[in-house]
Amino acid sequence: MNQSSHSILMYPSAGRPAHYEKLQEEHEVAVLGVPHGPAPVTTTVINMPSQISVPDHVVWSLFNTLFMNFCCLGFIAFAYSIKSRDRKMVGDITGAQAFASTAKCLNIWALIFNILLTIGSIVVFIIFSAVIFQAVSQKMKNLEGF
Repeated sequence: MNQSSHSILMYPSAGRPAHYEKLQEEHEVAVLGVPHGPAPVTTTVINMPSQISVPDHVVWSLFNTLFMNFCCLGFIAFAYSIKSRDRKMVGDITGAQAFASTAKCLNIWALIFNILLTIGSIVVFIIFSAVIFQAVSQKMKNLEGF
């Protein structure tokens, strides 16, 4: 690659002097500079209606429905969550809050019952395993006696 093609590829202003671009930039800054006269300041105010955020607990209800559905509390909570979301979409904030409160209460009860059931199942499993282990070890002692 020769010197002239290198300067053409690297510098778009190869035929012009190097200080030409610098002077052009300074001229643009001088032209754009500060505004020449006072411009009227206009403001725009947009009034947005304040919406109260109502949590509908759909995700929590869905989790309780799929994984911990004790006495269908999770499914009932899911139904109330959907009703709350529908009321919120219509604009009925009071109805949405009422359904959301019911869904939250049902979700809490479903969670409490399922935690108790899980703990109870673990305790029963441990007790049952201990009884089986004791019965097997007793049989092994009886077989050794023969």
